[in-house]
Amino acid sequence: MQDFQHLQDKQPPETSGHPLNLSFFVAERLFVVTTRRLTVAIVLVALFALEATAQTRGRNAAPATPSLMSSLPESDAVALVKMNKLLSEAMPRMLAGNPAKLSEVNASIDRFKDRTGLDPRMFQEVALGVRFTYPSEGVTKVQTVALANGTFSAAAMIAAGRVASNGKYREEKYQDKTVYVFTLDENLRLLGLFDVRIGELAAAPIDTNTLALGDPAGVRRLIDAGRSRKRTNAELIALASRDPNAVIGFGSNITEQLIGNLDIGNAPIATDLRALRQVYGSVSTTESDLQLFLAARAVNAQAAKNLGDTLEGLKQFGALLVGRLSGAKGVLAKSALANMKIVTDTNELQIRTSVAQAEVGPLLGY
Repeated sequence: MQDFQHLQDKQPPETSGHPLNLSFFVAERLFVVTTRRLTVAIVLVALFALEATAQTRGRNAAPATPSLMSSLPESDAVALVKMNKLLSEAMPRMLAGNPAKLSEVNASIDRFKDRTGLDPRMFQEVALGVRFTYPSEGVTKVQTVALANGTFSAAAMIAAGRVASNGKYREEKYQDKTVYVFTLDENLRLLGLFDVRIGELAAAPIDTNTLALGDPAGVRRLIDAGRSRKRTNAELIALASRDPNAVIGFGSNITEQLIGNLDIGNAPIATDLRALRQVYGSVSTTESDLQLFLAARAVNAQAAKNLGDTLEGLKQFGALLVGRLSGAKGVLAKSALANMKIVTDTNELQIRTSVAQAEVGPLLGY
């Protein structure tokens, strides 16, 4: 994971793509602050979880732990991913018409399991904590840690990983825990979407059904947080939990420095975004649709109105451009724009849209 972070430092944070390749740039300008980084976080710690769908039907999971996010260390952003629901409900619908992709993703997760002994298909939930640091001017570094719980035995998974990694691991004692550090040093195709180089992955059993994941320093922070009686991130956790039925929920604090490090490419939009202080949202599913919600809190009501007006204009302009898109991208972009609703409530801007899950599946992996 250290190698992956090094790779991130060499690439501007804004260059990473949206995982669903949504071609409506209206929402993308807001999602750039949180969704892309949380996507990276999920990629790093969920470890192929989305790709396991075809092999997860019928699995029973332990009851979710409501307080999983509350055990995270102090963070700039938090997220909760309901893996069991994501794998057993959302992904089968999205990839129902793409059997080749199902075969590819199942092979990918099996390769990762063979390599580390870690099987994300057994995760019930994954809680993510993200910190933004700024090592130099114009550079944003993303540091991610995660807690995963489920029906698995954390100790058994670690033991399997020790065998599968052919001795390319080390053990570190910290507090009363053992941290296992696996040296992967290889390129992996995560989620069937991203080619990523992962150097080291640290894992530590917190209890019999909870696993800490991240780089070694991040896992140590998780252990420290678990021993402390102080509970941080309360406001962010509340934002990430607004929709109890969501598959993914997140909340993030926003700073002018974070926005300033993004090459927005449009001065008026960049000015509007610098007035943001928090972003939160969710991804949920119905029998047929994927629903996206994003809310942005500005410094005052006027700033929220200005951003809302800008986005309404971009939405109208975007409607003209999507007509040039063909195939699956065009279908998805048209649906997203047609269903998009932008509402301003005092200092908060809210964006909602939905697309048919069958429209998303053809774009996964492209």
